[in-house]
Amino acid sequence: MPVISFVSPKGGVGKSTSALLLATELAHKGLGVTVIDGDPEQWINRWAARGNVPATMRVVSQPSEETIIDAIESAAAETPFVIVDLEGTANMVVAYAISRSNLVVIPTQASTMDGQSAAKAIKLVKQQERGFSRRIPFAVLFTRTSAAIKSRLERDLETQMLDSNVPVFQTQLLERSAYRSIFDYACPLEQLPRSVSNLDKAITNARAFAGEVLAMCKLNKADLPSNAAKADEVAA
Repeated sequence: MPVISFVSPKGGVGKSTSALLLATELAHKGLGVTVIDGDPEQWINRWAARGNVPATMRVVSQPSEETIIDAIESAAAETPFVIVDLEGTANMVVAYAISRSNLVVIPTQASTMDGQSAAKAIKLVKQQERGFSRRIPFAVLFTRTSAAIKSRLERDLETQMLDSNVPVFQTQLLERSAYRSIFDYACPLEQLPRSVSNLDKAITNARAFAGEVLAMCKLNKADLPSNAAKADEVAA
């Protein structure tokens, strides 16, 4: 079953937010998902502790170097999807998680500093590829971008990555108040009050991201643990 890790050496890029959005979108469709919260801040674990966790989703917190591989393998045996939110340092927990991943998502904002951090994350993925003699798919996810227009720096960073054959998500997670609100209200997007600004657009954006993740994992109807219709629903 797919193991999807969220990696960034820099904090504040929306790593935990994007991991939680993916997890809740999969769970919203009735798909089983385990989130392993390896971020020292424990944002997803705190979110789960306040309730409103989807029935098909569970959260495992604070894996160590000694337990991270066992945690991933145990979760993969129990739920169809495993999402790992990793801390913003290049330590052995991060390295071990990457080595077990079917896809590494590298969230980044459109800044020179974040672009350099994304390059460090890619280097770490490549190191694990060499160390374990296996290809580890990855892609850069631009976060907190403007819904109105791309900045010049954003366009330049994206062009540089594509010119360097760095995979980049077509979907960007836009700057939406709804994404902050899931932590304020401790619930998935679909359960937020309708008064939250641009909620429908945020849901559409998150679902597009989830669909692209599934495509990158090369999932098809036969790969999913339940009926084929669920694949179409998630990717829609």
